[in-house]
This record gives sequence, C-alpha cells and structure tokens, in this order.
Amino acid sequence: MAVSVSRDLTVEVLEDVNAVKLSDRQQALRAAIRRGEPKSLGVSQVMLGLMVMSYSIPLHFTVATEVVTFGVPWWSGLTFITAGAVAIVLDKHCTMKILQGCLIASGASALLSVVAVIIYSVDMDMNPLLPCETTDDPCSDEHDATALSRGLKSVLLLFTVAQMVISAVVFFLLFRQRRCYGQYAVRLQRFLSQRLPFICIVSVHIQPGA
Repeated sequence: MAVSVSRDLTVEVLEDVNAVKLSDRQQALRAAIRRGEPKSLGVSQVMLGLMVMSYSIPLHFTVATEVVTFGVPWWSGLTFITAGAVAIVLDKHCTMKILQGCLIASGASALLSVVAVIIYSVDMDMNPLLPCETTDDPCSDEHDATALSRGLKSVLLLFTVAQMVISAVVFFLLFRQRRCYGQYAVRLQRFLSQRLPFICIVSVHIQPGA
C-alpha cells in the first residue's frame, strides 16, 4: 500500500498495485464467462422448461402413469427455468457469488434431468402401446390415449435430454472458470478488507501557533 503526502500535508492513500492486478483478474473472469454465452444458454434453458411444462398439460387428460403421478414435467421444468434465469443474471452481474449459485443450479438441473430421463424411460417401458385389435373400424379410445401419452412422453424425453446436455455444458464451463479464478477472488477480498479503513483521503490541518 502506497501513501503520498502533498505540500499542504494532505495524506492520500494510493491504489494498491496488487489489488489492481486482482481486479484485472476479475475483469478477465467476466470476459471469459461471457465468451461462453451464458445468456444464450440461459434463454435456452428457460424455453425448454416452459415447453416441458406446457407439453405435459395434455398428459393429465390421458392415462395417469408414473410421470403424471410424480409430477416429473413440473419439477423438472421449474428446475430448468431456475437454472436458466440464474445464468441470465450471471451474464449481467458477473460475481463469484452469482457464479457459485449458477454452478449449483446447473449441477442440480443436470442431476434432476438424469432422474427425469430414468423415470420417462421406465414409464414408457411399463406402459407399452396398446395394439389396435380391429382393422376396419377405428381403434379403441384406450389405444388412442396410450398413443397420445407415449408421443408426448417421447417429446418430453427429448427436451429433457437436451436440457441435461446444456446444463452439463454450463456446469463444466463455470467449474473451469471458478477453478481458474477462484483463488484470485479470495486474495482480492483479503486485499480489499485490509484497505477498507484507508481508502478515504485523510487531511491533516496544522493549527496556527501549534
């Protein structure tokens, strides 16, 4: 920490060179994260979450299976939307705390996507498509309901796999950046905490006759 004293006895605390270097590292972190396009990935996650929730609505009017019973599209869709929203906030306000939150949200989204994919796969395996027993007349309502249910679940499964890939990519990118720049953020906080009592300009006035 450097200190300069002017002719009028004004003491000025100059900016710490090490703190400046660490601040530059933080700026480099922001640039590195924005190169990964977190906003675009976040918007994709939000859109996938909304599509999963909207496409699941017709499932409630068909055969009630494990997917509907456990509410898989709803909690998975909300997780996707949350992870995407945090990624969008990270693009605008890049701090280590928000990066940590986005890292946790992306990891949770990827993990829950794996769980949702397993439930979709098991559900479709346990509820196969009912055969159409007639050739001349239209098939039964059960066949049509099962066909609609499996079609929607196939689309939801595809969306969930896409979300799992996006969340895994975001998690990997953020984890790498956090590992590279996390140590500099800790050092920066230590320097700023040490400089906090001295960041103002202290003026010393000599009284006449002193």
